[in-house]
Amino acid sequence: MKKMIFLFLFIAVFGQAQAQSKAPSHELYDRLLKKHVSASGLVDYKGFIKDSSELNQYLKLLSAAPPDEKTWSRQEQMAYWINAYNAFTIQLICRYYPVKSIKDIGSKVQIPFVNTPWDIKFIRIGKEKMDLNNIEHGQLRKNFDDPRIHMALVCASKSCPILLNEAFEASKLDNQFAKQTKAFLADPKRNKLSATAPQLNMIFKWYGMDFNNNGGSVRSFINTYSEIKIDANAKISHLEYDWGLNDR
Repeated sequence: MKKMIFLFLFIAVFGQAQAQSKAPSHELYDRLLKKHVSASGLVDYKGFIKDSSELNQYLKLLSAAPPDEKTWSRQEQMAYWINAYNAFTIQLICRYYPVKSIKDIGSKVQIPFVNTPWDIKFIRIGKEKMDLNNIEHGQLRKNFDDPRIHMALVCASKSCPILLNEAFEASKLDNQFAKQTKAFLADPKRNKLSATAPQLNMIFKWYGMDFNNNGGSVRSFINTYSEIKIDANAKISHLEYDWGLNDR
């Protein structure tokens, strides 16, 4: 009898551990994105507010299933953190909606990495309380060294990359990165490319070091994905960043 009880407990604990180590499904979030985000990346925040129970259900799923570096693939981890960043950003906007900008949330005088909207500890992943900066800088930039993440993270602003109207998935992450990057570079509202005098998005200035890793550069990154190639001696400037809400 004792052996049977022990075996039952072992199976139950082992099964639970296996379930926890498996990357969660992003299907629910994918449905919400298809429903409330246009092809051009504009977000229907009123629609997300109406479907807040589904959004919260997805975020609880993420909270209960932190990435397992031993069993999850690199792509599964990256897709998880990108979806978490974007989905929790949507939740933050919905809590304070209507707002004209994400920067209207919180203190009037904002100090980076101290009291900005990206420093609000409203996210729980496993047992850890986190903010959006923890996800972007503490997880994605620190652990994955892939500048394409900047084409996928959406800060709810008009100048940031558009919000893809589908969830990021490990099985097609590279294709989604490429799609996002090409769209971002080709959009004259976000980048005005030319061979000799390109006007780039501020993302390339703020995170320039990320594009310089492994012998790369901002210019080589752009030339990889854009039909318009920037000359080696081009005079690069940067566009003013529009923090207006990416609302529709």
